[in-house]
Amino acid sequence: MADTLEAQPESPGEWGRRRFLTWVVAAPTLMVAARLGLAPADAEAAQAPTEASQTPLSLYIAIQEDGRVIATLPRTEMGQGITTAVAMLVAEELDLPLDAVDVRSAGADSRWLVQLTGLSSTMRLLAGPLRAAAADARARLVTAAAFRWRVLALSLTTAQGEVRAPDGRRASYGELAVAASQVLLPAVSPLPKSVGEYTLVGRPTGRVDARDIITGAARYALDLDLPGALPTVVARPPTLRGTVQSFDDTPARSMPGVVGVVPLSSGVAVVARTFAQALAARDALRITWAPGPASALSDVDIRARLREAIGPRPLPPLLTTRTLEGRFDFPYLAHAPMETQSCVARVQGDQAEVWLGAQDPKYAQRVVARALGWELSPQRVTVNVTRAGGGFGRRFFSEAAVEAALVSRALGQPVKLLWTRNDDMRHGHFRPASHHRILAHLGPGGMLLGWNHRAAIPTLELPHGFGDALTALAGELLPQVTSTVFFALTQRSPYHFGLVSHELREVSVPIPTGSFRSVFTSQVGVANEVFVDQLARELQLDPVALRRSRLASSRLQAVLKKVVTVGQWGRALPTGVAQGVAVLEEWDSAIAHLVEVDVTGAVPRVLRIIIAADVGLPINPKGIEAQLQGAAVDAMSTTLSAGLHIDAGAVREGSFADYHWLRMKHVPSDIQVHLVRSDDRVGGVGELGYPSAAAALANAIARARGTMPTRFPILDEGA
Repeated sequence: MADTLEAQPESPGEWGRRRFLTWVVAAPTLMVAARLGLAPADAEAAQAPTEASQTPLSLYIAIQEDGRVIATLPRTEMGQGITTAVAMLVAEELDLPLDAVDVRSAGADSRWLVQLTGLSSTMRLLAGPLRAAAADARARLVTAAAFRWRVLALSLTTAQGEVRAPDGRRASYGELAVAASQVLLPAVSPLPKSVGEYTLVGRPTGRVDARDIITGAARYALDLDLPGALPTVVARPPTLRGTVQSFDDTPARSMPGVVGVVPLSSGVAVVARTFAQALAARDALRITWAPGPASALSDVDIRARLREAIGPRPLPPLLTTRTLEGRFDFPYLAHAPMETQSCVARVQGDQAEVWLGAQDPKYAQRVVARALGWELSPQRVTVNVTRAGGGFGRRFFSEAAVEAALVSRALGQPVKLLWTRNDDMRHGHFRPASHHRILAHLGPGGMLLGWNHRAAIPTLELPHGFGDALTALAGELLPQVTSTVFFALTQRSPYHFGLVSHELREVSVPIPTGSFRSVFTSQVGVANEVFVDQLARELQLDPVALRRSRLASSRLQAVLKKVVTVGQWGRALPTGVAQGVAVLEEWDSAIAHLVEVDVTGAVPRVLRIIIAADVGLPINPKGIEAQLQGAAVDAMSTTLSAGLHIDAGAVREGSFADYHWLRMKHVPSDIQVHLVRSDDRVGGVGELGYPSAAAALANAIARARGTMPTRFPILDEGA
């Protein structure tokens, strides 16, 4: 379990309301919007109620007349727990019971500054505005009560969703919601609480939506009961991005329940009364396929292209006496979320409406509008965001929404379109394969003079950009530039290793790619940490001692100290059992992993995992623990056994039967999460836990076997 917080440092002051602009939105009851703000003058100028459409915003909260509070934000719940964390922040600032807060994801809307769920950004970017908006609302509710009772506002307190007076009078927030919406200037401070005043935030808390998930009450896209929506599936080509040459749908149309057959650029859609009927009719289609652009490529060809792209060694620094080299190969990976791609769509005349779990609703709106011929008027497409069963970068792409909208328009009826597991595994956007060369330049006496990491990676597709129209446009028009810029902004070394450089060599491979958990760091960061251990072996140094002597970050020093202390690094272990460590600092957070592994059996067996993370203010330690444990299992899977193979332009794996994600029996019972807190910033968590977990496992196996892994997954026997 996650530790109780180990430190309670004073807030560094970055939480002040002056960083955020809050204002009252014109509404029947109290609604407060917020976004990042730069100047106190902006906040002073925005006190009068404003129409919601007038100002770009990051989120808003609304107090209902029944006392419930609704927090609406442009992010998607995908299982990462933002619903609970957001509810905790709002409940904390408003002195509410946690179950009085509802959290809703917003559909595509041009008002939202950023509407992308990714880059570990949700709580990093929204915690401040949430606190500011809730604190502003609390101040207005108190002021409204003071006016009603004709008492000093400073004499009033709040608790359990009520404003309370010293004489015992009480008024619920619901009773005050209308009057509070008319308050122009709060009579008490609208600043958020200090961290030291928190009673809920920072305490391990169960998920507010856990019961709904367990009982099936949680609604995903295909759970929606849109009247008349017809089950739909698509017959897809055997090769990536293949196309239909011709098809005969006569047998399919004669089958029970079949309503229609619609040709698409991605295949042939079959619509029926039930999914079973649609799937059976899909199998009855007679289709002649044209091969996709990657049909001449298999794994061996792709690996050769990547190796060739690495190029010659750069000149070493002056005084170099020896250069160590490491080479690493990583495979394509499928995101494999538990909920496959799906969408409900209804197109009527010149309007379309879709329901799906999207990581970027604005991008989904644009691609659907483009497919329907409405590129210049995307507002004709309404995107409703549903809860999603995992994302990991896959739901940045909305092919299911495009297909569903086209089929709905062709038939004149709403549809429920499902991607099967095979569809999702073989026709998605994959984490690209890569080849890496790392050079460590040593000088006299083993002095480390330089570190060069050159990675050859197929261009990463980022057409969605980073949540705004400008970067999305760049991602579509200049994909290689966008990929290169993102690489340069995110890849760095935490060590004093002399002249350090990271280089990206983009390779043109016609296989669809997309962001995967931790993006480039899932390969670059892993290779770096594995080679740090190799460097330690060459220098005959303990890998922990080498890291301690070279780490530039005090946060990394602290989390590394924690895992080696708890994991008892250096203690005597049985033959064939070893430990490995790795660290990472990214997205305003720092993490270290210690993994203990036994290699005496036919396959390596992970015995335990120790994790120490500094994410600043941990809003919900229990949620952080779950995220980091899940990331560790992902890392174990892709390090040991899970990877995709390309055979003549086709993805070999089609389900969890051959895409070897670890089962529960493979996961150690001992996965400890310790939170080491240095300050009160809110750091990212979702992508943090993957790279150093993968590297620590590889390092443990290397120490146990005596050889450094260079090709992943380690248990892959090749083509």
